[in-house]
Amino acid sequence: MDETTPRMRNLFLQLGLDAGEQAIAGFIRGHQLPLETGIGEAPFWNAGQRQFLREKLASDDAWAIVVDQLNEALHEDASRARNPG
Repeated sequence: MDETTPRMRNLFLQLGLDAGEQAIAGFIRGHQLPLETGIGEAPFWNAGQRQFLREKLASDDAWAIVVDQLNEALHEDASRARNPG
């Protein structure tokens, strides 16, 4: 059983990414997605990362909340462009 606390830092660790605060912010800034691209379909994930994200979203547990937060952050620019102001 995975006892890791679902937090953004731990999500990045689970994905095998740098989990430092600046690294997370840089990743989000550098990987913005169009609104029509879901987090599980983003081209920058490898197959394992994509599967992990999809499974966590489908599980509807505490990890789903953190994955959804990352999803929102990755769509922030597109959302802002659609709804300025």
